[in-house]
Amino acid sequence: MAQNNNTVYRASTTAPVNIAVIKYWGKRDASLNLPTNSSLSVTLSQKSLRTLTTASCSETYPTSDTLTLNGKPQDIQSSKRTLACLSNLRDLRRALENADSSLPKLSAYPLRIVSENNFPTAAGLASSAAGFAALVRAVADLYELPQSPTDLSRIARQGSGSACRSLMGGYVAWRAGTKADGSDSLAEEVAPASHWPNMRAMVLVVSAEKKDVPSTEGMQTTVATSSLFATRAELTVPARMTAIETAIHNRDFPAFAEITMRDSNGFHATCLDSWPPIFYMNDVSRAAVRLVHDINRAAAKTVAAYTFDAGPNAVIYYLDEASDVVAGTFKEILGEKTDGWEGPFADRLKNVSKGVELSHLDPRAVEVLKDGVSRVILTGVGEGPVKVNEHLVSEKGDILSSAA
Repeated sequence: MAQNNNTVYRASTTAPVNIAVIKYWGKRDASLNLPTNSSLSVTLSQKSLRTLTTASCSETYPTSDTLTLNGKPQDIQSSKRTLACLSNLRDLRRALENADSSLPKLSAYPLRIVSENNFPTAAGLASSAAGFAALVRAVADLYELPQSPTDLSRIARQGSGSACRSLMGGYVAWRAGTKADGSDSLAEEVAPASHWPNMRAMVLVVSAEKKDVPSTEGMQTTVATSSLFATRAELTVPARMTAIETAIHNRDFPAFAEITMRDSNGFHATCLDSWPPIFYMNDVSRAAVRLVHDINRAAAKTVAAYTFDAGPNAVIYYLDEASDVVAGTFKEILGEKTDGWEGPFADRLKNVSKGVELSHLDPRAVEVLKDGVSRVILTGVGEGPVKVNEHLVSEKGDILSSAA
């Protein structure tokens, strides 16, 4: 395409949330976002949760890069993480331009990036992971970079550690790596969504408020003060990574579930062991834990697993064939009026009004959960980032709103 000084170049991408089942917590290098341990996550369907980002550039834009998130301008110049990602992507584009003089010099143009989430930001729902994955993928598409998702995961990692896992679908491992420059700290697909497509996840949104202790601050405190942390990073997590990858390959839900729950408990134990202690879970979170164990006991087998990131929201994993007993139980507890019992993953529950007999569940936990959950999000395992034609920047460079 011939270069036109008035041309607005743009590319738009949606990226998914991922929820870790083996948690990333602690950094061996804060500036490069290098983790102390490997982690593994399930990429969730974008039918339910996604970030939409448009990356655009033009010679006509003002001189500085800009970022707008959910309609609000962000101070991009004070975000070292964002600047690091953009610098890496520009370097890759510049290399292409140097090799082919016919390419427009997009690397020299200011960027206008607009991003919107369809879920609460900074509330423990991995918004930064989806956000940085969408940003990196959208700019990579804008620059027409040939790098693979694994290559780009090294860049996304610098923005948000867990973002590297949102560049792929299915079941994704983030290998911690050992090299000082972080070149071997990257994401790898353990299995595609199609390998175990009936995995489901139900998010119990306990609070849409920002968490009290941001993740980065919490990690620093835990690494510096928790006596449990070193054992978790050096011994416990490596064994669990091997075990859960085997469970995924074998589609062994009971093994997957136990490892997931134990790792969530262990992660939060290190937070509690920090000084001063860090509390991400609350009474509603603990009620969800109790009820999952009660449901598994009543079913006489493991049909559900809980996990909690750095926030109070419970993510309940279960298989589609166990929807009645798992999601049906929570639907009976929370009632039809709780927002979220609709959407692409709700068909299985349309005619389900009850699951496990409530008499088999802890009555106190039932009451706490009933009063403490504001909405549910029904979803399942899904694919990685998708290039879309829905743009948040017009052909003239004006910022638009999402239709979603």
